[in-house]
Amino acid sequence: MDRREFIKTAAVATAATAVNLKAGAQTAAPAEAGLSTVVAVRNGDPVTMFRKGIEALGGMKAFVKPGQNVVVKPNIAWDRTPEYGANTSPELVAEIVRQALAAGAGEVTVFDHTCNEWKSCYKNSGIEAAATEAGAKVVSAGSEGDYEPRTAEGAVKMKKALIHKALLAADVVINVPILKNHGGAKMTAAMKNWMGVVWDRGFMHRNNLPQCIADAILYRKPDLNVIDAYRVMLTNGPRGVGLSDVVERKYMLLSRDIVAIDSQAAKIMEYSKENVPYIALGEKLGLGTTDPLKMSITRIDA
Repeated sequence: MDRREFIKTAAVATAATAVNLKAGAQTAAPAEAGLSTVVAVRNGDPVTMFRKGIEALGGMKAFVKPGQNVVVKPNIAWDRTPEYGANTSPELVAEIVRQALAAGAGEVTVFDHTCNEWKSCYKNSGIEAAATEAGAKVVSAGSEGDYEPRTAEGAVKMKKALIHKALLAADVVINVPILKNHGGAKMTAAMKNWMGVVWDRGFMHRNNLPQCIADAILYRKPDLNVIDAYRVMLTNGPRGVGLSDVVERKYMLLSRDIVAIDSQAAKIMEYSKENVPYIALGEKLGLGTTDPLKMSITRIDA
């Protein structure tokens, strides 16, 4: 599926029909009551696409108020440099940090529970340096002491878990995954990225991974989801083998609705929502919608 085909197939001829914006347009058309807004930006670098996308959602001040503590949660799971598409763009993370601070955030914290050794992941991903330079506090998620026990009402499998302290203390949470293939879960995007706020990921893998991914969102739902789909790992995810696994799709998706945004991200991967079971499970938990008739989709050429 190429970009043009994606745009066509994602459209819906109803009250939730996508609004096409020309380059430079400032805001999305107001969503009808009850619709989940998804902004899809294409053909720009990650920073430019984020600027266009967040503007369409009303700007960062629509999410961050003066004095609030903000968590920016990227994917930093792998000891890989940016060109391999295994981790979120460091430039994107830095831009989100800058905009949160410019909106008046009292503090911006960045973390991820990595799969490889955390210090190497933070360094070689480029995210630690970029986020720190932008003004964030980058903290560890590599020891059990970084987490606190919590329970989640409505969870099906993961009814209790150790959740990262920074997430629990945040006033605003911005989820910034990279879009890629995943051998176990089929796709990594917004929902899957929430494994990085949980200490015992082994429990999740042993106890119905798709359900546990959905359950994890119940501990603290993100206020904004930003999917980095500039470089997309199509094969051998989540770590990748080489550069041949990665293509430049030059997309970005933004939404408050973590289920809606993942359902649209699946189309970029040429997956149906049925290919990615945790999406429907999230909808069943009331975390969002997969129904295009319940979405207002704004498309922007950067």
